[in-house]
Amino acid sequence: MDMQGLFKDAKNLTSYQIEKHFDEMLLHHPSYQYLSEENKRLILDLVHKYKEKVRTGVGVSGYTIREDNYHLYQNRLKLDLTPRDLETIKDILESFKTD
Repeated sequence: MDMQGLFKDAKNLTSYQIEKHFDEMLLHHPSYQYLSEENKRLILDLVHKYKEKVRTGVGVSGYTIREDNYHLYQNRLKLDLTPRDLETIKDILESFKTD
């Protein structure tokens, strides 16, 4: 299941099922396989933060996503994030944004 399919079905899924789909996506999607375990855990923490909004159909504001990206960029050295990691995380977070 891709991100758009997950968002369409999110209202019918439990929190556990949503997390499981994101786990599988991070493990098996070719774009995310190079991420370290710490970076995958970081993404899952952000997904955990957003999942209730996705599940209720509210979505996540662009401001919230920009704020999270800003904090990640500010802490990129401490978190050992490469520019490629930051771009991948940004793309994942942008997929949560409501239009």
